[in-house]
Amino acid sequence: MPNRVLASALATIGTAATLAWATLAPATAQAAATDQLKTFVTTVKSARGEFTQRQVKGTGEAMRVTGTSSGTFVFSRPGKFAWRYTKPYEQLLQADGQTLYIYDKDLNQVTERKLDAALGSSPAAILFGSNDLEKSFVVKDGPTRDGIEWLELTPKAKDTQFERIGIGFKAGNLEAMELRDAFGNTTLLTFSAMQKNPSLPADTFRFSVPKGADVIRQ
Repeated sequence: MPNRVLASALATIGTAATLAWATLAPATAQAAATDQLKTFVTTVKSARGEFTQRQVKGTGEAMRVTGTSSGTFVFSRPGKFAWRYTKPYEQLLQADGQTLYIYDKDLNQVTERKLDAALGSSPAAILFGSNDLEKSFVVKDGPTRDGIEWLELTPKAKDTQFERIGIGFKAGNLEAMELRDAFGNTTLLTFSAMQKNPSLPADTFRFSVPKGADVIRQ
């Protein structure tokens, strides 16, 4: 399934991603991107919206899309989220601040994993973790492409599944993320219809094991 890459990224403590960067933007744009990241992680305590995820290989003219999926998300810092794939397969990644549940509908199987409170240096830390990103990442300014200002985050931990994470902002809004692993595989995420700090029901992140599902605890 094409969503396995992100599922692993969200579940594994210690990740990041790298990409091919274009020419660096002017310093003023870079500073603006840094400010937008800081504003996002400190002021957006919760959010919900939609995402599209693409797996690609290669760069430039040799780049090709190997898989596309989409769905919805909702989160509340720190460590509470529901990341739901709806196309082409249904899968749910949900965390209540202590435990991460991965539900595969086709297999009718739930995998439970202990969730680190800070989510470590994973891509999930940017969206769902605390606001202390500089503790886990080296933050570096990136380019401006198609009106989106990019940042590059490199995890300080050495035992990471990915190399770096690219984060794109536009007018204060999180637009995209780019994750590249050590094998040259890249995951591209684009976000839409994002609502910042919505009112969320108390049971939003409470997971219930579907009837008849097998449960695997790791």
